[in-house]
Amino acid sequence: MSTAASYLSAVSEADARARAHGGTPNSTPALSLSSSLTGSSEDTVLDDTGADVVDALLYPRVPPTSEQVFTTVHTEFGHCANEKYRFTSQHRAGTPYKSNPEQDPPYYIVLTTYLSYLMVICLGHLRDFIGKRMRPSRYKHLMAQNGYAALNSDFDSFYTRRLKTRIDDCFSHPVTGVPGRTIVLLDRYSPDYNVTMIPTGTRTRALNISSYNYLGFAQGKGACADAVEESVIRYGVCAGGTRLEGGTLDLHLQAEALVARFIGMEDALISSMGFATNSTIIPALVTKGCLVVSDEYNHASIRYGVRLSGASVRMFKHNDMQSLETLLREVISQGQPKTHRPWKKILLIVEGLYSMEGTLVNLPVVMELKKKYKFYLFIDEAHSIGALGPHGRGVADYFGINPRSIDILMGTFTKSFGAAGGYIAGNKALVDRLRLRGHSGTYAEAMAPPVLTQVIASMSSIMGVTIPVEKSSSPALPLLRASSVDTHVSEFEPECAYPGTAPVSALPVWMPLAPTLVDGSDGQMRLRRLAFNTRYLNRGLRKLGFITYGHDDSPVVPLLLFGPGKMAVFSRMMRTRATPIVIVVVAYPATPLVLSRVRFCLSAAHTKEDVDMVLTACDEIGDFLDLKHGAGERWPLQEIIDRAVELVNMPEAP
Repeated sequence: MSTAASYLSAVSEADARARAHGGTPNSTPALSLSSSLTGSSEDTVLDDTGADVVDALLYPRVPPTSEQVFTTVHTEFGHCANEKYRFTSQHRAGTPYKSNPEQDPPYYIVLTTYLSYLMVICLGHLRDFIGKRMRPSRYKHLMAQNGYAALNSDFDSFYTRRLKTRIDDCFSHPVTGVPGRTIVLLDRYSPDYNVTMIPTGTRTRALNISSYNYLGFAQGKGACADAVEESVIRYGVCAGGTRLEGGTLDLHLQAEALVARFIGMEDALISSMGFATNSTIIPALVTKGCLVVSDEYNHASIRYGVRLSGASVRMFKHNDMQSLETLLREVISQGQPKTHRPWKKILLIVEGLYSMEGTLVNLPVVMELKKKYKFYLFIDEAHSIGALGPHGRGVADYFGINPRSIDILMGTFTKSFGAAGGYIAGNKALVDRLRLRGHSGTYAEAMAPPVLTQVIASMSSIMGVTIPVEKSSSPALPLLRASSVDTHVSEFEPECAYPGTAPVSALPVWMPLAPTLVDGSDGQMRLRRLAFNTRYLNRGLRKLGFITYGHDDSPVVPLLLFGPGKMAVFSRMMRTRATPIVIVVVAYPATPLVLSRVRFCLSAAHTKEDVDMVLTACDEIGDFLDLKHGAGERWPLQEIIDRAVELVNMPEAP
């Protein structure tokens, strides 16, 4: 809204309309069927383009009560007061870890998938052959001319031109606004088979199951947003605050100290880009004469960093501990190539949660191998930090393992924390060395103050904040003391305990402290809601008969589609439903050629009704596209919805 008065007026009008409905909701209402926004209306907190849109989509149907306080609009974060829809993400002690077994589809599915690619490839080559002779002007960039070589390789660009272009409407869709529980799509169409896209000028609000917004911190309202707003006022774009040498602010030091405390390590180093954290730090860890043992499904940033380092690299089968141990025995016994001298250093690099597969690293077995073979361990927790474990501290928290028994923990702030950048955590001597030798600290730009504030605020809301007896400089102190809330206490054993709360001295003195941020209740609620949504969708899809990969507690749920044509149709059918659903489809080269899939990304911002909607859509589209080829017991859709709590709390199959 342009002014505070207009905002309050809109709130009052929406409140009056909502009271006419009566009743008190326990959760955010489901998205309305009238979910399209047309014209040039602004995507504000209360978009008054029509009563139906305001009531059903942008504001709760009835106003909050004293027992139910909504601090955000429900398009960004769905509100759910039902405590049954909660779960704690934690591995059961004494039980071996295992992911859901990968299932093979029927032979006719594999055969038709290969035939589909064969047909598209043959037709593509035929079109290239004819087109270069009939319409050479369209192929100038692929043919040598005037003594110049072709600008692009004909062979290298074939997949993009002849396969990906056919389904380009499923990728890179322009959006606007906050990528929270819902997201607003800018509608477009193509008059030339996806070669160009033309905006229509209209917008569509859709349920967002495509963003890495695991804890729902992608919000324009709430405690974190208030803290970020205050930092912009105080620091501006690039100046202000207590500036240290090298472009470092006091906020950088506070953020690094808080990250180290959150992770459970001695020290941490933050970087302004997650990809660069891996690609610039790994060369500072290993060099020529060292060996990197890498999981075959490790992220591109890890592969790039290893190439830059000059170290030798050997890969083992994805999450296969027997393959890993066999490889370790071989490389240790053989030593360096040619000379057979012992390796200077052996570094095992794995990911905590593999975002394309939905699998977790088998950390208990890895730790046993570490004790036996004496290698260094580097874990990339880009997707697992904040999303796994009873305290949100990643895979070490999930498995109940002391984080300091791991040499290096890397993670990003772009997923669970709603910010940007990444971190490296370890012992102080190691981190101090990386500050000098890592390229990210020397050549990269420092993180901006608003981003740092978002990191600090979101981590604090998970940890909770310890308020001292006297802190007169905090204007919110009387309110915080009046809330009479208990601080979060770690349930870990002393030898692997995480610091329970963040001392208020570790936070900026000017940062506003909401009661829910101080007591950690907001963060714990988000962690438990994410765990419930994750298990519900994972298990619900399998009960419907779909083939899915990964672990029940993974917030990324890959559903196998196989055929390239089915991938495009699945995405379009989800997006064009009465209540549109935005998803991510993934194909070669990100996956093996015949293992195309859709990845659902769950969030704490989603309600149980949102997951019901996704299951309903998958059930209908799965029947239409013949996607239900999974083994095991099947339940009808309504039974899955009715028995959701029971389904989530079922123990894992032996």
